[in-house]
Amino acid sequence: MPVPSMQPTNQRPNCLAVVCLLIAGLPAMNCKPKSAAPPPAGPPEVMTVTLAAEKVVLTTELPGRTSAYLVAEVRPQVSGLIQKRLFREGSDVKAGELLYQIDPAPFEAALNQAKATLATAQAELVTAEANLPAIRSREGRLRELVAIRAVSQQDYDDASAALRQAEAALGARKAAVEISRAAVESAQINLSYTPIRAPISGRIGISNVTVGAMATAYQPVPLAVIQQLDPIYVDVVQANADLLRLRRRAEKGHLKQSGAAQSNVRLLLEDGTAYPLRGTLQFRDVTVDPTTGSVKLRMVFSNPNLVLLPGMFVQAIVEEGVNPQAILAPQQGITRDNKGNPIAWVVEQDGKVAQRTVELDRAIGDRWLVTGGLAAGDRLIVEGRQRVRPGMAVKVVPSADSAAAGRGKNQAEGGR
Repeated sequence: MPVPSMQPTNQRPNCLAVVCLLIAGLPAMNCKPKSAAPPPAGPPEVMTVTLAAEKVVLTTELPGRTSAYLVAEVRPQVSGLIQKRLFREGSDVKAGELLYQIDPAPFEAALNQAKATLATAQAELVTAEANLPAIRSREGRLRELVAIRAVSQQDYDDASAALRQAEAALGARKAAVEISRAAVESAQINLSYTPIRAPISGRIGISNVTVGAMATAYQPVPLAVIQQLDPIYVDVVQANADLLRLRRRAEKGHLKQSGAAQSNVRLLLEDGTAYPLRGTLQFRDVTVDPTTGSVKLRMVFSNPNLVLLPGMFVQAIVEEGVNPQAILAPQQGITRDNKGNPIAWVVEQDGKVAQRTVELDRAIGDRWLVTGGLAAGDRLIVEGRQRVRPGMAVKVVPSADSAAAGRGKNQAEGGR
């Protein structure tokens, strides 16, 4: 019986050898080089603006209304019938121009009567003056005769009484003449009031009476109203607290005030357009309104084209003064804390971040006028402050307008 051969067959792979080779190559496949560790992170970048002192003209906007420069209510000074109306409603009239005519006939008759009474009194005065010398002479002769008992005492007493009576009559005649003369003057004045004339130049409004109406002297309702509109007043109110604040700032030297500049006032109309002519601040009232705590200011504007009419709402722009060393900070560089206080983040000289509480006055364009907490040369963070904390070192990247003076304006205007 043949014995089977123990030699391995060439067609079969050696499984053990293959497994060994796979095991031997496994470490080589897993031994990849480790990646390098990331470099340490640098300080966060922030964009800053370097603040600089500027000369700023500070202004304030105050609401107000226009009012006529002069107002005259036309009223009759005598009672009578309106015969004529000699003006067109809404037209311009001149001072002294005839507006109404009251029937003059009753006043002419009263004047003629007063003149006649005066003539009578003057004639009686002449008669009394002519008779007095004779009466006085007779009384003098009788005085001499009664002294030598040539006439009786009764004759002299009668002559003396007649003299006193004649002198009294002469005084009465003189008084009557003066009274009659005053009556003539009064009648002439009343007659002169029958034509009603314009007391001022201006624009006349609606007539409250028609021809044929009865007018009463000094009646409560005016016949018409005349208003002078060129120039015209603008009355505004300003809080007394603002006036006190301005006075304190001026006393500290933070604000330079010029009387001539402050008197120069601009005006914004109700639709937001600027009035082309500048006005003048005439005066500030000396009394504070106890209900509002405000003071009234009156300004005068030229109004040749009658653009401004009484009662219009306007905004007056009044110059408060000039701050020669104002600090203006971009609005995006100012935030507020949890209590609503304004704060700023700045980069100190050592490159670390600091938080400051600031004091703001008003907005001027896209910047805040800072009155405390920041100074010229401070680097204010305007971008990247969300990534920083107080005391953290940062990398500063100046903005395009890092110097406030580089804006190309040596003077700015601000309003509140």
